[in-house]
Amino acid sequence: MAKRERVVRMSVEQPLWRALTAYRLLTMVYAVLLFASAYKRFDRPAVAIGYLAALAVWTLATSSKVTNAASCTKRFLCADLTVAVVGILLTPVADTQQRIAGGGPTLPTIWTAGAVLAFALKGGWRWAGFASTFVAVANIAIHGGDPTRDTLHNVLLVWVASIAIGYVVEVARASEATLARALEIEAATRERERLARDIHDGVLQVLAMVQRRGTELGGEAAELGRMAGEQEVALRTLVSSGLVHPSRISRDESLGALVDSYEVEEPGADDGDVDLRTLLAPHAGSRVSFAEPGTPVELPVPAAKELAAAVGAALDNVRKHAGEGARAWILVEDWGDEVIVTVRDDGPGIPAGRLDQAEGEGRMGVALSIRGRLRDLGGSAELVSVPGQGTEVELKVPRGRTDKR
Repeated sequence: MAKRERVVRMSVEQPLWRALTAYRLLTMVYAVLLFASAYKRFDRPAVAIGYLAALAVWTLATSSKVTNAASCTKRFLCADLTVAVVGILLTPVADTQQRIAGGGPTLPTIWTAGAVLAFALKGGWRWAGFASTFVAVANIAIHGGDPTRDTLHNVLLVWVASIAIGYVVEVARASEATLARALEIEAATRERERLARDIHDGVLQVLAMVQRRGTELGGEAAELGRMAGEQEVALRTLVSSGLVHPSRISRDESLGALVDSYEVEEPGADDGDVDLRTLLAPHAGSRVSFAEPGTPVELPVPAAKELAAAVGAALDNVRKHAGEGARAWILVEDWGDEVIVTVRDDGPGIPAGRLDQAEGEGRMGVALSIRGRLRDLGGSAELVSVPGQGTEVELKVPRGRTDKR
């Protein structure tokens, strides 16, 4: 199981949940004391006592539900809002019509605002508007459709305040997500620099020494030195390009910018997206140059694997047909709606009609390994070759079709 370690935790939202917890308790006590001071004026005080007793039990029993966004579920929110609305609608049953018409408080009084604020903290301003509308309709209904000025003022105040708080929460969440991402990038950069120092001080120096000594000794040692040199270039490319899988993620937005470290596993499933650069970078070497954007090139895992396989097939063709001394270049471009990978070499090129002849002879490398893969992805593969000037293969994968497939 991946080992997790909390690195940083900053949250603007969490104090609001703690404040809401205290608000619900205080306003519950306030509603009980307000009734106790005027219970003799009620027509049916037993109704009010029964409701306030249920309100006290509900508030105390559900205090843990309003401690964070994760525990505050949709089912709880609906039940909490129902308790508030029922209390408003029971007010004409327990209290006199004269007191209600004069602007008297409802049974839950300002406790109702806590139910609306919970919607705002959980879902933002849209949820807040939804909940406050129910409260407004209930308050207007108990006045027979003719509410007093104070009632309208209170309804409007709850509606505006809850929507404003919901909007602030959404902005805070977006800011904290941005901060978490910045912390993630900073941590990954430091880790990459540490690895680069360790690799430079150890592995790269050993490979460079093997290359020099192999060249001096000649024979089989020279071949070993050449291979060590290629691996040195490939390793330098990987380190310098920064293609290190993210080792930190931010989770649980209710807790703000919470960044965890975890052990990275290579993507084995076909779900989700993968950075295409991480699949193409291993092809880089002493005779293969790799150029990529500075930002991740995200593609669905199956599409990225097929595209990488097509690039591998194109490089195989370079090694087979362009000769050992030929150089190749891989260029990755991300245009938003499509990803383009270009493989170019400086070999002798392909004579006109040679591809058709090879396909007729049953050699299907370009037809199936490259064009077939791209066709299955909804993309295309274009091959341009001029004798004596090398060959260029352009692979295009549209993002929309790839996502659907």
